[in-house]
Amino acid sequence: MSEIIRIVGSFADEEQCAASIEKLRHLNIGKVTAFVPFPSERISEAMQLKRSPVRAWVLCGGISGVLTGFALTVGTSFTYPHHVGGMPLASITPYVVIMFELLILFGALCGVTGFLVNARFPRFEPVSGYSPKFASDRFGVVVTCEAAEAERVEAILREAGAEEVTSESVQG
Repeated sequence: MSEIIRIVGSFADEEQCAASIEKLRHLNIGKVTAFVPFPSERISEAMQLKRSPVRAWVLCGGISGVLTGFALTVGTSFTYPHHVGGMPLASITPYVVIMFELLILFGALCGVTGFLVNARFPRFEPVSGYSPKFASDRFGVVVTCEAAEAERVEAILREAGAEEVTSESVQG
């Protein structure tokens, strides 16, 4: 079994970081992870990240909120009927407000839940390769690859403009 190496490159410039990620992805070397101090569309494109599934969580929450609001109001109307002078018991117009409010409530709750689930919160172990400087003013690229590719990855990171490149052996 070959040894696994984790190589961390630190960049001051977003473009250099994105260029290194594109080069590594083009050569299909190891698993690439990026850390950025602020949201970066350029690095997201280089990483070829998929769209967030949180949108689907919010949509499902909103639809279930509307259906719950409809079932609650109409069910209540038929369970406890009021004589309303010839008007239908289940008139949708007054119930739109309740359905809208439950749409917002369920959509928001499902959105927060979806965010927490997809972000894998809470994380009890630190993310491997992370450095606190990646949260302030540096961009980080972490590549996990086989030991045979380590020198090549380090050369790619330095060639792209990495200020600092470190490597360490990964257990199992």
